[in-house]
Amino acid sequence: MIERIHLNILREVDRKGTLTKAADALHLTQSALSHAIKKLEQQLDTAIWTKEGRLLRLTPAGNAVLSLANRVLPQFEQVEAHAAQIAAGQRGSLRIGMECHPCYQWLLTVVADFLADFPDVDIDVRQAFQFGGMAALAHHDIDLLVTPDPVQKAGFIFTPVFAYELVLVMATQHTLSQQAYIQPKDLADQTLYTYPVATERLDIFSQFLMPANISPRQHKVLETTEILLHMAAANRGVTPLPQWLLEVTGAQLPLVGKRLGANGLKKSIYLGIRESDKSIDYINQFIQRAKKENASKG
Repeated sequence: MIERIHLNILREVDRKGTLTKAADALHLTQSALSHAIKKLEQQLDTAIWTKEGRLLRLTPAGNAVLSLANRVLPQFEQVEAHAAQIAAGQRGSLRIGMECHPCYQWLLTVVADFLADFPDVDIDVRQAFQFGGMAALAHHDIDLLVTPDPVQKAGFIFTPVFAYELVLVMATQHTLSQQAYIQPKDLADQTLYTYPVATERLDIFSQFLMPANISPRQHKVLETTEILLHMAAANRGVTPLPQWLLEVTGAQLPLVGKRLGANGLKKSIYLGIRESDKSIDYINQFIQRAKKENASKG
């Protein structure tokens, strides 16, 4: 029934806007393109598109086929590209999705040596999806997901590679800086700065404040780690960050990190992959090097 050529045609028509341009992109004649869709319409017993002068409008059935094309074709192309790279003796590309802001600084500690040892592997880092990491991994938009919040789901493998503690960062002269650790009630009269992430996905809320039914006096969001650190150093408020990030990025600022709760708030960075990709050598090597980097710091 629906064949790959039909998916290619619908996607190119959507991209190019006209039959002529779509046919050129697919190296088909306009007649051959129209014939292929006509045959599909006969098989489905419904129209795929309607013509209004030079304009094409997809019918509901056409939109359904286009949606399938946008989901399936990238998977075909990714597998074909990988197979071609293997046949040519190449490694390919590793598309990494970031699901947490501070993870980017950690990633840099792994990437440099990996690139040196794998000259035929290109790395692309994507952050645009923000907490849509599982969908991006499932749809083959990325090959590896960096996240502190793994989702245990059939078909995916998550490996912990870096353990850390989340601390509350504040100016050295802050009134809370003399305490051995921070309790939820201590934040009731504080301004809390965080990354622009939904509160239910922020550990400071979900694992520390919400269980105690406490809210900060003010909650403000900032995009960058550097500004978060400078606002805290200026004693404008406090911010939760990984202890290692404070040590690496905030070492030159008058800051201190305080434990959240008597036992601390422990987290890990995980690397997630599709189970079907577990035999790909360079992906496994990247994960092993990430674990080794963590062990060397420990």
